[in-house]
This record gives sequence, C-alpha cells and structure tokens, in this order.
Amino acid sequence: MKKLFLLILLVTSSFTALMAQPAKGLKGSEYCSMRRMQRESLNDMNRELLNPTIHSYDVLNYTFSLDLMNNYTTPFPASFSANVIIEFKVDSVLNSIVLDAANASLAIDSVKIAATGFTHNNDHLTVQLDHTYNPGDFVQIQVYYRHNNINDGAIYTSGGFFFTDCEPEGARKWFPCYDSPSDKATIDLTAKVPLNVRLGSNGRLQDSIPDATSITYHWVSRDPVATYLIVISSKVNYQLDIVQWQDTICNQSIPFRFYHNANEDPSYIESIIGAMSSYYSAEFGDHAFEKNGFSTLNNQFAWGGMENQTLTSLCPDCWDESLVAHEFAHQWFGDMITCKTWADIFLNEGFATWTEAHWVEFISGYNNYKSELDGNANYYLSYNPGWAISDPTWAVNTPGVNTLFNYAITYMKGSCVLHQLRYVLGDSLFFAGMKAYALDTNYRYKSAAITDFRDKMESVSGQDLHWFFDEWVFQPNHPNYNNVYSFKKLGDNNWQVLFTARQSGGSLDPYWQMPIEIKIRFKDLSDTLIRVFNSVNNQIYSYQFSREPYALNFDPGNNILLKEGTTLVGLDESPSVVTDGLELTPNPFKNSALLTYQLAKQTRVIIELKDQLGRIIRKFDLGSQNTGLHNFKLEADGLVPGTYFLCLISGNSTSTLKVMHY
Repeated sequence: MKKLFLLILLVTSSFTALMAQPAKGLKGSEYCSMRRMQRESLNDMNRELLNPTIHSYDVLNYTFSLDLMNNYTTPFPASFSANVIIEFKVDSVLNSIVLDAANASLAIDSVKIAATGFTHNNDHLTVQLDHTYNPGDFVQIQVYYRHNNINDGAIYTSGGFFFTDCEPEGARKWFPCYDSPSDKATIDLTAKVPLNVRLGSNGRLQDSIPDATSITYHWVSRDPVATYLIVISSKVNYQLDIVQWQDTICNQSIPFRFYHNANEDPSYIESIIGAMSSYYSAEFGDHAFEKNGFSTLNNQFAWGGMENQTLTSLCPDCWDESLVAHEFAHQWFGDMITCKTWADIFLNEGFATWTEAHWVEFISGYNNYKSELDGNANYYLSYNPGWAISDPTWAVNTPGVNTLFNYAITYMKGSCVLHQLRYVLGDSLFFAGMKAYALDTNYRYKSAAITDFRDKMESVSGQDLHWFFDEWVFQPNHPNYNNVYSFKKLGDNNWQVLFTARQSGGSLDPYWQMPIEIKIRFKDLSDTLIRVFNSVNNQIYSYQFSREPYALNFDPGNNILLKEGTTLVGLDESPSVVTDGLELTPNPFKNSALLTYQLAKQTRVIIELKDQLGRIIRKFDLGSQNTGLHNFKLEADGLVPGTYFLCLISGNSTSTLKVMHY
C-alpha cells in the first residue's frame, strides 16, 4: 500500500515577499474572461439546457457517492457511476419535483427513498414522490445515475486528470440538481479513486480511507454552495502543499491547499496568501470558510481561473499574483455572496476585477491602483459592444458566454463602476458600505441581486443611489462631454470663471448625472478644486476670484473613468445670475451672514450649502424671484465650523461662492 505524503508548510508572509512577485503577464480578469470565452462553442452545443426549471422547493443538501476508478488511465473515459441524495424543503404543495439533468450527459437508472418513479426528457428529470407534501416539509430522494462518455464541457478527463468545470450551467451535466445560482446547498461528497490519485473538493476533508487498490475521499462543506461552484479536482500523483493561515479575527488556523503539477512552483503565491487573506478579511469581513485552496489543471482548462468555493481552479502553471488576487476575491464576492441570477453577474466579476486593482493599491499605492483602472476604462472605451452591465432578461434566459462574460462590459466597465461609486461616496462611506454588504446576514452564505447591493450602500451612506445604478449599471454606454469655459475680468482685480457642463447627444438620449470636479489654476501658481453635482445638460457654473485664472481642468483626477469628450475655451456663457452682484457678508462668518445677489431676469432660485465633498448640507427653495437685487440671510444654526460652497441655482445656471464658518 502506497502512502500519501503531504508537504506541510508554515508560512509567515512579509511585505518584502509581496513586492518580490514574478514577472506579470495578463491581468487576472483577462485570464478569467478569456477562459470563459473559450467555452462559447460548448455553450452553443447545449443552448437548450438553459431553459428554466420550475422551482417549488429549496435544496438543503446534496450527498454524493461517485466511483471514479476507471477515469485516470488511457483512454481516460468520461463515464462513471454515481448516486446523489437530495434533501429539500417544500415551498408549495407538491407530489413531484423537477430537477435539471442533461439528457446527453446523464443516464438515470433509478430513484429511491421518497421517490417512486421518474421521467427524464428535455434535460429535466421529473421525480414522482411517495405522497403529497406540504410547505415546510423536509424530503429526501436518492437518484442513481451514470455519466456518459462524452465531452460535454463539464467533465474533463485526460492525462491522469479528472476535474469538473461548471459555470454558468454545467452542474446539471454531471449530477441532477436545481441548477440556479440562487439555490445554494451544503454538500457531502464521497469519491472512490485509484490509490495514486489525490482528489480535492469543496469544504473540509473529513477523511480519506485507503485500501489495497483505492482510496475513498470524503469532503464535507458545512457552508452552502451554488451548484456551479461545486467542484472536483483530481489527478494521478497530484502534488500537494498545505499552508496554514492564522485568522487573527476569529483566532483560528485556516488550511490553504495547493494542488499542483510536478513541474510547477507555487511558492510565491503560498508566501503571500496569508497577507492577502488578512487584507481581504479586514476590508470585507472575515474569511468565510473553514478551508481554501487552489488547483492547477491541464490544457483542457486552457485559460485563467474558476472560483469554485474553497478550491479555485487555475490553468497550468498559472501561479500569477493578479489572477490569484482576482479569483480569491470571489470567495467573498461570488462564493460567500453569490449572484442571485445571471443578470447580477456584476456582483461577481465587477467586484473581483475591482478588488484585483484594490490589492495593487495595498501593495504599491493608490497611483498604481488608479493606473490599473485607467487601463480598464481604456479597454472598455475601445471595445464597448453597447449593452448594459445588467439586462433583466438574463435572469430568465441565460445569455451566451460571449455576452455574460464579455471582457469590456462585465469585467472592465464593472470594475470602473465600483471606482466611480467610491468617488461619489468618498472612501469612508464606500468601504463602510462594502464591508456592511459582505457582513449582512441576509446575503452572507446566500445570494444577492444588484438592487440589494444598491440598497445596502444607500442605507450606509444615507444617500439615494438609484440614479447612479440606473445610469451606470442598468443603462448601456457612457457620457460624451463637450464642456466649455471662459474667463472674464470684472474690474477691481476680480475675475469670473464660467463653466458649462455639456454632453453631446439628442434630446431623447439619457443625461449622465454625476458630481464633477473642476480644477482652476491661477497665475500666482495657486489652484482650487471645486466639486459640484451636475444634474442637467448645459448646466452653467459661475465663480468669482480675486486672482487671475489661466487654466481649467475638468475631472483632473479622471475619477469619472467611463467618459469621452473635450473641455474647451468657449464664448462667454452668461448665466441667469449676474455674479458680480453675488456677495456674502461677512465671510468668514460665525452666527449668520447676508447673501446679496442680483438677477438679470425673473427665475426660480434655489440656494444650496455644500461641504467639500459636494454633499448638500442645507437647501432653500426660494421660488420664483423677479429681476433685481435680492438678499438672503444664512443662519449658522449648529453648522459645523469649516469650509463650504454656497451655490445659487437659477434656471440652468449655478453660481458658487466659497465660504467659511468658524
């Protein structure tokens, strides 16, 4: 009897190790997307599998027993025998259930326990139950089946490998199930393999029992898993390293299992996985699972990675930091919290791609993070296919992988949208919201829709964000700015700056609201940054300064990543408010101050007091006012001392004064 040897590595990660990464190739998101795009032909072969299954029950657990003894030697057949016990809770009165089970892949032999008969056609397995069950009842059925010897894009066998790969809807090709990302269940998997095979799966290794010619692996996931994330990765003479990470938040040791081919060196990733785990846990809540790991496969798995829960699949020798940063982020966003439907894939891939850049920010600073996202935006702008990040029809009819995993939309634009949300909210609220979402027990170990994430960010920030998600997630394309500005000398050593926020497009085209930043540079080498909320097209902003301006930059930090256009010197765009009559006395003020302004024509007037992040602190709707001079008394009334912007809005123009309260 051969013995199984485990190399136990106790690794203490250091920042020096983080900086000593191997030469970087593709981004992790590129690996991820390219692999999925390679599978388009397989997806097209089985388009009929995407028909939705009627759901009247909630699967709680799958208990698998598989015999894989004949899959690891030439000619490496894909056929095997298995049975699965499915435990479910009844949601509505039923005497039968319908499971997803691909006819081309699976042959059903018999059903047992509470099952009395079955029919298997049109990729659906209908199981008759022994009597009528009521809502709240718990039921078990057992299905005995065989996987056929076919290449179906879910089971892969060659060169001593046997592995699964299921996203988005391939699980139904190797076991009967309710194959929806929202239906998560715990699993108990037992697999019998030859003695020289190592086999990994989800959850913890309960035991591995050898005999003279075989070894039986028993894996148990205490945490619910979506069907597309259930995995088997196994190989003859698989190399295995185990790295222990000390989770200081929960004071426990978490094993990370690294399955790899004999000629590969995962040591760099092994050296940084602890630091990555600690950082992600600090940012998004504690690591959710009792083990984690990675397995490199063979060339049948041609590209990138797949974020199977607690055992990520990687392409051969793909121990790349950016790929691991991306796929490991999915353990929070995709695995712990799974997209409710395929219309919510942004919550998986957009989040993982942004987190990949956020890891760069951790190890090498904000500028490098921003450079990553600038590159993501440039790719999207160059290859935008013209559809939205989320299409509600995808919740019912899963699109092909060229659409669902489109690199420009799902990955690149998705990551940029998260950065723009960070810009809108500011770091404090954005990161508080991200962590609150990841820790919310309504979603943790469950599934979420994009609207759930939106609502959580609204709750944490205290802001209405429907407008943001409507235009950036549920609407295609992006704005094209054609801004203009002008400088005008007013006399008495005062200058006026007029800026018009303008987007091209017809009257029926959407207008992209956003907080915008304008940086004005002066001849005395000073500068000022102004942030205002731009809500309508051709909105005019007017500012007065006692020093001469010479340059204006729109969005100087390029935080509105998803945009095109220009900002040019234009003609004098006279606003409704004659701003050389706009004055606050005194400024700075303590208890109150008098705002004086003069209107060139009758118009509705709104006064807003904003903080330096552009958030509205106070708002006064003064209604329609006549031409001429007007006064408005601004009371401090508990206003926190600091610098503010007083905005006078008349028609489509906004005049702004910088004010100080002490």
